[in-house]
Amino acid sequence: MNPVAGILLIALGSIGAASFYVPFKKVKEWAWESYWLAQGIAAWLIAPWLFAIIFIPRGELIPILHEAPSSAKFMAVMFGILWGFGGLTFGLSIRYLGVALGQSIALGLCAAFGTLIPAAVAGQNLFSSRAGILTLTGVALTVAGIAVIGYAGALKSREMSEKDKRAAVREFALKKGILIAVFAGVMSACFNFGFEAGKPIEAAALAHGTNPLFQKNPTLIFILLGGFITNLVYCLYLNIKNHTYRDYFRFPGNVILNNIMFTTLAGFLWFLQFHFFGMGASKLPQGMAVFGWSILMALNIAISNIWGIILREWKGSGTKTIAILLIGIAVLILSTFVVKLG
Repeated sequence: MNPVAGILLIALGSIGAASFYVPFKKVKEWAWESYWLAQGIAAWLIAPWLFAIIFIPRGELIPILHEAPSSAKFMAVMFGILWGFGGLTFGLSIRYLGVALGQSIALGLCAAFGTLIPAAVAGQNLFSSRAGILTLTGVALTVAGIAVIGYAGALKSREMSEKDKRAAVREFALKKGILIAVFAGVMSACFNFGFEAGKPIEAAALAHGTNPLFQKNPTLIFILLGGFITNLVYCLYLNIKNHTYRDYFRFPGNVILNNIMFTTLAGFLWFLQFHFFGMGASKLPQGMAVFGWSILMALNIAISNIWGIILREWKGSGTKTIAILLIGIAVLILSTFVVKLG
């Protein structure tokens, strides 16, 4: 076990996850539901199969999927469907709050619920061991970092004019965005529950000679299939309701090619978080592996706020607000290294 290597691998995935919304700024003419569904095809259908085919020993993927218990596959899909509601509203939270604030609130709650609930369901007493206490400390630091960043967001909202808010985030709506982000964070924790349900699929993968670094890849196929179903239904509903299904056909070919390119890039960047999460989690000590989810979410938040600064979402904010934001980011980064103490 190598916790430092595990954290670095998870950090690589976090860079992709925190950056995935940036390519959307290059999408032209399409409505939100159109480009969200397009990136979902790349992230939730194409990428899981492609990465599994690449990193599972040749010829073993289909036998693994066939031998894995049906109950594990079914539960992974069901948790994926529930996570889909979180993923869907997660996109809306960024739409209304921006990359920085939207990801901070949603992912902070996702970190707390996704880390602690699986441990509780498994009957782990996190107060009974040094590793468990460090896990709780790390989660507490994550939540504290979220609170600090949320406070910075509230200050930002008071300091910026409506014109500046709209310039930084086109559809900025603080109250609506926070409510959506809270729901997104709670439901998004179901992704980690899907990983827990998929343990028998991982066991089948290991039995067929899969490198432990990539043992979670087959499970991702089922979790993300469930998430895709939820997002597909909602996005098609909006396409029909808003007559935006024409987005896929009515514009010049170069616009469609441009949008497909950038939504595909967004989808693959998003997927990398879970590919590298699986690799990093395999490097964490057994008693601290539950904290891997919190590490992923905390790093996602920290990096997304750095993107928020680069994208000038905090333009017009005072020095105090920016200082509080940076303190929150520092607390989140600190929380990820508590695992090394284990």
